[in-house]
Amino acid sequence: PLEDDPKYRKYFKMLKVGLPMGAVKNALQRDGLDPSMMDLDPEKSITSQLNKEEDIIDNGPPLKDDPQYSKYFKMLKMGLPMGAVQNAMQRDGL
Repeated sequence: PLEDDPKYRKYFKMLKVGLPMGAVKNALQRDGLDPSMMDLDPEKSITSQLNKEEDIIDNGPPLKDDPQYSKYFKMLKMGLPMGAVQNAMQRDGL
């Protein structure tokens, strides 16, 4: 799900603690990310939501179960800080 994506997790947490959507979108923009991502369904994978064509069927796993990203979610589960996980993703070219 999008809400478990390490790149966007902190922004969904900001919403959960009560920050207004506008403030969260401003934070996304400040951090160089697309604020429209907050308009997507956090319970669905990114791929299924970014493909606009009706013919494309997303049979892929949610992002947290995707083999390419699962190690980073595991790092977060083990308690590594978000910054460390983001650095690992950058190091690995993601």
